[in-house]
Amino acid sequence: MKIIKQLLVILGIVLIWQITCSIDIFNTYILPPPLKVFNTFIKMVTSGEIIEDIYISFKRVLIGYIISFILAFIVAVISFLKKSLSQYYEFLIQLFRNIPPLSMIPLLILWYGIGEMTKIIIIILASFFPMYLNILKGFKECDKKLLEVGDIFGYSKYKKFIKITLPYAISDILIGMRIGLGYSWRAIIGAEMIAASTGIGHMILFAQQLSRTDKVIIGIITIGIVGYLCDLLFAFIINKCLRGGNKSVWN
Repeated sequence: MKIIKQLLVILGIVLIWQITCSIDIFNTYILPPPLKVFNTFIKMVTSGEIIEDIYISFKRVLIGYIISFILAFIVAVISFLKKSLSQYYEFLIQLFRNIPPLSMIPLLILWYGIGEMTKIIIIILASFFPMYLNILKGFKECDKKLLEVGDIFGYSKYKKFIKITLPYAISDILIGMRIGLGYSWRAIIGAEMIAASTGIGHMILFAQQLSRTDKVIIGIITIGIVGYLCDLLFAFIINKCLRGGNKSVWN
């Protein structure tokens, strides 16, 4: 039933789009009709052009995202277990958290050119902070009664972390990872528009330069679909890991 409602909304948008094109509210140069966009999409799929761009963007996101999660997890563990050490870098985390990752692109281009390193760093900068904050939140909100049970069993500080705190924080860790994945996709598209010669972001920019509005629209829709599917898959994994205990991840 939910899928039918969603399909009806999509059909309604396409219908309004077609009507708008039919009564010439906008020039077809500015807003091509749905059929033309669909035909262009089929050609791009057949030629493999769009598949290659999706693969390149996905690979960049995956590499940057994995590195970002490892860094976020390690720093969060250090911040939780060694609070005295966090005083030396916590202010830097809060400082860089408020700097838009895309503002770093000019500097990164000067250092690394438009190679893969620039895109990977942008993804890391975009996804690190939401994952770090959620992981640390999960550690800090561990039930004190469970920790008291650990004390009764004579667990050391580190054993309590492994046996109690870490399992308790799984929900926040997974949700932080899901949020970080969304930020990764937003970052890579912006980075590819400025500092890339391949990928979905570059495809959109190149299409705009050639005045191919149909390809621009395809690129935008492709980003939405790929990002949505990745998020849906991650939500499914979260629900499986939590055994359905956190229903809100589907919202």
